[in-house]
Formats: sequence, structure tokens, C-alpha cells
Amino acid sequence: MKHRLLLIVILVVMSMVLAISPGLAQSEPLVIRIFGPQGAEADLATNAFTLSLQEMFNVKFEWTVTTYDGTSAAEKRNLALASGDYPDVFMLVPWVDQFSQIDLLKYGAQGVILPLNDLIEAHAPNIKDALETYPDFNAMSTSPGGTIWGLPQLIQCYHCSYANKMWINRRWLEELDIEVPETIEEFKDMLIAFREQDANGNGVADEVLGGATMDYGTRLIPYLMNGFIYDDDRTYLYMNEGKVDTVANKLEWKEGLTFIKSLYDEGLIDPGAFTYNADAYSAFGNNATAQMLSAAAGMHPWIFVNCADNADPQYCVDYDPLPPLQGPNAGYSTLIPNMVPGATFVITNKASPEVQEAAIKIVDYMFTVEGALNGIFGVEGVNWRLPEEGEIANNRSVDPLYTTLNPDPATPNNAWGAQAQYYNPIAFRDAWVTSDDVYTQAGYERRLQQATDLYAGKESPDLFPFWALWPDPAVADEQALMKQNITDYINSSALAFVTGSMSLDTDWDAYVEGLNGLGLARYLELNQAAYDAMMN
Repeated sequence: MKHRLLLIVILVVMSMVLAISPGLAQSEPLVIRIFGPQGAEADLATNAFTLSLQEMFNVKFEWTVTTYDGTSAAEKRNLALASGDYPDVFMLVPWVDQFSQIDLLKYGAQGVILPLNDLIEAHAPNIKDALETYPDFNAMSTSPGGTIWGLPQLIQCYHCSYANKMWINRRWLEELDIEVPETIEEFKDMLIAFREQDANGNGVADEVLGGATMDYGTRLIPYLMNGFIYDDDRTYLYMNEGKVDTVANKLEWKEGLTFIKSLYDEGLIDPGAFTYNADAYSAFGNNATAQMLSAAAGMHPWIFVNCADNADPQYCVDYDPLPPLQGPNAGYSTLIPNMVPGATFVITNKASPEVQEAAIKIVDYMFTVEGALNGIFGVEGVNWRLPEEGEIANNRSVDPLYTTLNPDPATPNNAWGAQAQYYNPIAFRDAWVTSDDVYTQAGYERRLQQATDLYAGKESPDLFPFWALWPDPAVADEQALMKQNITDYINSSALAFVTGSMSLDTDWDAYVEGLNGLGLARYLELNQAAYDAMMN
């Protein structure tokens, strides 16, 4: 009896010790199955950020990975969902693959993915605060019925939001004593002067305006068209006296195409500007024989020239941003927020209540400065560090929070990078330490910050907020097909008008009729309904 009583006392004491010191009791980690992309140099199973999360939350990740190829990633995700063999959680990268708004509504209705509202309310104070602080993030996260089926990444890259920039050759301006142009006509005069005065000195009239076909602000027409009518470079819709309308059948659009055609007809635009991909554009801009770009369209110079400190030839330092040009009707810049509608993070019905709670807490951690630094960049002291005395933030009006370091080649597996980029608002990027020398790699982000200051706030008050609208599932397929057909038609016709295969004098009316024939009225009606639903 005494032995039995002693055993009971020992067990009671041990339980009290364990209760007081939970660290002494190591329970088995909770297994969370995650689907996500994995880069060529990464191993998400052994990644430093993975290991830190597993220790912090007492979990164990089991990964199903895809490549960063968007097509194969989307196929693998869709196959998993169709087969029923899908994980507890999807953590994706928006520019690779993610759930569209229609995906969220469809899989939510089927019960495949779970609503996050209650989980956020109970376990995710940082996500809750972000939803309350950033209206666009809230609009993209919350379906018309009020349900949050998944989370997009909160990315407010300031310079990316005004991607359609123009960069002019400041060295040529200085050498030829030409004033920085302020109007579209002065811009044309500058291009003519560069060509006629042989700005690159090779004896050939090859100084041209450059562009390409990618989404990163490289298309020429939007920047130039904004002097005539607002061009959003995506939908070609705008709010016309409170109603959704298209800019692409207006006389101002025709007037803008006429001006751009005049540049093309005079040989001031590189013919490749309408066909180049990223590699071709960069190769043209970095031509070692002669510098040929009088000006170039792009979100930032590195798109068309090598901006490394040791680049040869060093053309990058020659290009400065040109503010929006004043045209006969306007002087707009194009605003496109960086957040992609849809979701990179969802929890499926395979997740137990314990996994659901752990998963939302993990993402909530990524909505902190510490979580963002560790997740996006890597290990403190290796990939990033705290600011030192005298260092200044990218936005001088705020206190610096961090600076990034050149990564150790021996430790490329320290962060999730874009996969962890859930918290990247303007305030976070503003607090990044950068150099005052904007023509160096260390000062490159400041260069882009200062460039964007020239564009910010100059978007049209009549812009159509396409990024914040949720489609009606009943008409989503119809609307998506019409959008594809109509925007393709507008783009191909604009190119045909500029290059001369269609005539603005004789083919304009037929073009407008063709646009109507694609169901423009119905398309505007669908977008009006989506806009009204958002506003209500």
C-alpha cells in the first residue's frame, strides 16, 4: 500500500512539473501536408525557414511540390483536386499559379476548401489587422457573400503599381543640350533630334524608342496613349460618367493611335518593340556595338539594360524616368495594384481542426515583420540584418527596419522567397535600407522609388477597378471568353493601325463595328453588374 501511495505521489509531482514546464514535455509534431512550388536551388523539406516554422509551431510539413513553371504547376494542382487526393493546405506563388476567384467560389461551394473567417477571428490577429487596414486586400480576400475562402498575398510594390514608365537617355540629352520633354510633341522632337544628330555616334540613323510585349510596363502604347485617353493596359475599360465603358472605340483612342503611328512611320520606333520577348528586348538594349535606345518602356531599367555594377557596356546609368507626358487631352499614368485577385493560401477539407488552427497561425506569423523578413529573405545576419547608425530607409520619411545582404552562395536554401510574401505592404518596402547612389545596385530600389514618385497619383479618376471585382459564377465563363476575345481584338487592331496594315482613315468604322460584333454591349453589362455588386 505504501509503494502504491508513493507511486501516486510521484506521478502527481511529475504531472505538476510538466504542467509548469511544458518545454519538458515534447509531444509529437502535428503533420501538415502542403502543396507548393519549389525552385531549382531549394529544398522545402530542409529549408531554413521550414525548419524554423516546424520548431516554432511544433509541426512537421509533408510537401507535394511542383516546379515554378506555371503551366505544369496549374496542371498538377488541378489534377490533385480532380482526383480527390489533395493536401491539407495549398501555399502557392501568384506569378506561378494560384486559385482564381472562380476557383475559390467553386471549390468553396463544393466544400473542398474551407472558409477562413472564424479561424482568422480566433487565431490570426495580424491577418485580421491587415484586412482592416488595407481596403484592396480586404476586397480581394472577401467574396461577395462575405466569406474568405483563401488569402492572396498582400503585396504593395510601389514601383510595380506604376509599371508603365518611360526611361529616356539622359546622357544624350545632356550631350545634345536638349531639354527634358514635357509633352508628347516635345517627346517626338527629342526622338527626331537623337536620330538626326547621331546621338550614339555610329554614323547610322538607328536611335529608336524601344519596347516589348511583356506585362512589366514594356508595351509602348499605354504610356503614349495616356496623353489622349486613359489606358489601363489590361481591360481597356473606364468609368464614363459612372458607367462602365471602353476607351477603345472613342475618338481620343483613334487620335492616340494616329500619333503613335506617326512615330512609327518616321522610323522613331524600333519595329521589334511590338514583338520582342524579355530576352530579345534585353539583347537589343545591351547591344555592345552601339547604344540605340533613345528611350525605352519598362517598369525599371534592368528589363532592357544590364544594371549590374560591373556591366559592360554600362548603359544603365544613362536612363532616367520620364514623367507622364501631357497630351492634347490628358497626362495620365497607369495604375495597376500588385495584388493578384484570388488566393495563394487555402485550407482544404482534408485538414483536421488542429491542422486548420496551426496553418492559419503559421500564415499569421508571415504577416509580421519578423515573419516576412525570415520567410522572404532568409536568416538574420546571413540574408538580412537590422539597420545600423546613419543608414536611411528607401522612403526617407520612415525609420529603417532592415537591409538585405548578398546571399551566401553556400546557403541558397534559407527562405521561401515569393512563397512567403504574404506581408509586403508599402510600409514594409519603404523601410528597406538603400543607398543614396541611385545608379548602383545598392541604390537601385531608391532609384525606382524616386521614379515612381513622378507617376503616383496621376492615374485617371475614371479608372475601372478591375482588380477588386469578383465575377458572378453564373456568367464567369462567358465573361472570361468575351474578355479574351475583346482585348485580343483591341490589341491586334491597335498594332495593325500603328504599323499600317489597317488604315485609321478607311478602316476605323469597320473596326468599331467588329468590336460591337464581339458582344461589347453584353461585356460592358457584365462588368457593370460586377462593379455594382462591389459598390453595394
